[in-house]
Amino acid sequence: MPPDAATSPPAVDDGWGTLRRFIPYLWPAGRADLRARIVRAMVLVLLAKGVTLATPLAMKRLVDTMAQGGDPLLWLALGMAFAFTAGRFLATAFDNVRNMIFERVGQDAARHLAEDVFRRLHRLSLRFHLSRRTGEVTNLIERGTKSIDTMLYFLLFNIAPTIIELIAVGIIFYTLFGAPLVLATAVTVVIYIFLTRLITEWRTKLRAEMNALDGQALSRAVDSLLNYETVKYFNAEERENARYAASARAYAAAATKSENSLGLLNIAQALVMNLLMAFALGFTVWEWSRGRLSVGDLVAVQTYLTQLFRPLDMLGMVYRSIRQGLIDMAAMFALMDTEVEIADRPGAPALVIRRPTVVFDDVVFGYERERTILHGLSFAVEAGQHIALVGPSGAGKSTIARLLFRFYDPWSGRILIDGQDIATVSQDSLRAAIGIVPQDSVLFNDTIGYNIAYGRAGASAEDVLRAAQGAAILPFIEALPDGFDTEVGERGLKLSGGEKQRVAIARTLVKNPPILLLDEATSALDTRTEQDILETLHRVSENRTTLSIAHRLSTVADADRILVLEHGRLAEQGRHRDLLRDGGLYAEMWARQAESVEDASLAAE
Repeated sequence: MPPDAATSPPAVDDGWGTLRRFIPYLWPAGRADLRARIVRAMVLVLLAKGVTLATPLAMKRLVDTMAQGGDPLLWLALGMAFAFTAGRFLATAFDNVRNMIFERVGQDAARHLAEDVFRRLHRLSLRFHLSRRTGEVTNLIERGTKSIDTMLYFLLFNIAPTIIELIAVGIIFYTLFGAPLVLATAVTVVIYIFLTRLITEWRTKLRAEMNALDGQALSRAVDSLLNYETVKYFNAEERENARYAASARAYAAAATKSENSLGLLNIAQALVMNLLMAFALGFTVWEWSRGRLSVGDLVAVQTYLTQLFRPLDMLGMVYRSIRQGLIDMAAMFALMDTEVEIADRPGAPALVIRRPTVVFDDVVFGYERERTILHGLSFAVEAGQHIALVGPSGAGKSTIARLLFRFYDPWSGRILIDGQDIATVSQDSLRAAIGIVPQDSVLFNDTIGYNIAYGRAGASAEDVLRAAQGAAILPFIEALPDGFDTEVGERGLKLSGGEKQRVAIARTLVKNPPILLLDEATSALDTRTEQDILETLHRVSENRTTLSIAHRLSTVADADRILVLEHGRLAEQGRHRDLLRDGGLYAEMWARQAESVEDASLAAE
């Protein structure tokens, strides 16, 4: 079996490199409509910010007008009041219209990135999927795709407008109130950003620990639920609960630290900003007392700083969200950068089969360099032949199946189908030519009809019906209340072993491959069901090149040729009666299995 050691992902770049990789999704080539939406959204950002910056001036003029008093100024004051409220409404309207325009861009970018990751995962090797926990991978993808929308919003509609507003407020303060207020604001903003970054970096480490524990808890929950039957078999509910509870407790402790650090950040931010507010208002009152500023100036200063505080108050969350988003996206990009172990050669042609022959030519292979599984294995299967592969556990039988599907490449030697090296043809065409009925037929959590039709894209209802009939499962399906629309449950657990096997056979019939691989397809079934399935398999394998991997020798006794493997080498080959006559390993295995059957019969009596 392949090793369980986790494959180390590439180094994670969580900075500008991640942003550079993401920009093509945000600014997609050939999508002028999406690019136009981005431009319109940014124009609305500028309009909203312009209106926001103008409203304090309207309020200043309103207060100064009211302070002067007199009927002639009434209409001017009313006009300023209406202008102030209209400005507030327009700023909100511009922001929301901007979000409506940009939403399509953000969703499209997230969708394309998620599709690329999903496509990449299916290209990665079997070794990768056996060494990674499904829950952790799905959690990583979920966090990465969810961070896109948040990160885009903060980068484009918080950071950029805040920078514009800081510059504009500095200019306005210098023009209306002089350099001291500009200098105080600048120093405060620098101190604020420094403290926010310092505390947020600390919080990011806590957040990373929390995410890791969250992923561990989710992984354990998914793993436990996927193995529901095993948990029940071993009365392990309390063990699983304790295991999950340990992860949940660790996550809760990390989450508490993270939330407490947020409180500290908010206190530090509030202290810095209110010190600036105290200085600015005190400075304005002092200048008013000397006749240099008006009451309206006090209102304008307070309004500008309040508006400036609003995005700055969120700076810690924004910084953390962007940084965490970059980390999550970088992890997702690292997943995409995982080396594809089995890749098609550039321009690899499709496999063309005229006579479905299979040849293993001096194949050497192992899952780890320290342990060789197949030692120069050679054999040939003629077109239309039924060949059986038998041998003790660990002899390399299932490894042959994985190599034939090209889940792995041999270290040396060749595997040929109709004279073509499978390493030189496209994997799609190779796998399209081979059908398999595995020992454990895992079905999708969907209907029986969907699982049968899965054998070939675009399979019609007639194809599914004929396949069900050919697999001798049609009477069973027709007896169900929902027929082909019957749900099979997670991994097909609502069906019996024999029913699942027949669905798997029907799925292979829909595929209609010239080469058929039966990987211990009946070893988990009772004797009666096994005989029924064997009859179906014999009928299905007619006029096809068939390789049967078998543990029970009685199921392959009628094969055209039996290959006996031992320690990854071909120990014997021949027909059933010839191998028994030779008295070698096959005869020994047959005698032991016959003795086991006899002992079982005596025990039953």
